[in-house]
Amino acid sequence: MVLGMTLQIFTLLHTAISLIAILTGLLVVAGMLKGQRTPGWTAIFLLTTLLTSVTGFMFPVPLSPLLPSQATGIVALIVLAPTLAALYIFKLAGIWRPIYVIGAVISLYLNMFVLVVQGFLKVGFLNALAPTQSEPPFVVAQAVVLIALIAVGFIAVKRFRPVTFNV
Repeated sequence: MVLGMTLQIFTLLHTAISLIAILTGLLVVAGMLKGQRTPGWTAIFLLTTLLTSVTGFMFPVPLSPLLPSQATGIVALIVLAPTLAALYIFKLAGIWRPIYVIGAVISLYLNMFVLVVQGFLKVGFLNALAPTQSEPPFVVAQAVVLIALIAVGFIAVKRFRPVTFNV
């Protein structure tokens, strides 16, 4: 039981939150590429990304040694801290605009990184292609996601320049 839910229900909730984070993250980054703010989608993206990391730590797993999923969650929370501060405290002023954009794109990347990992673990035909996640199909899939989001991040930093900001 986790938070009064069976592990199966909790896993479904965590997965749903993660998928919402990815979908809204894609919408937020698409807005950035157009130079547009999407405050509603942004709030949902950042909240669900935060909840994804927090709920990820609630799964019953050993505390030692540090698991890759735990390390990813720690990195995600570290990235979210300045991203949230840039947006909600510093209101994207000066250097905080690119900090926010980069943090949001990294947050989306980390969510997508985990999506690829889980896909290769749980989807039969993907698992057959890379059962140990060290095979070329897995590496290529992760590389494509990484390269795409690096490119998107560079473009978003250049294009996302909101004129006014009100939260």
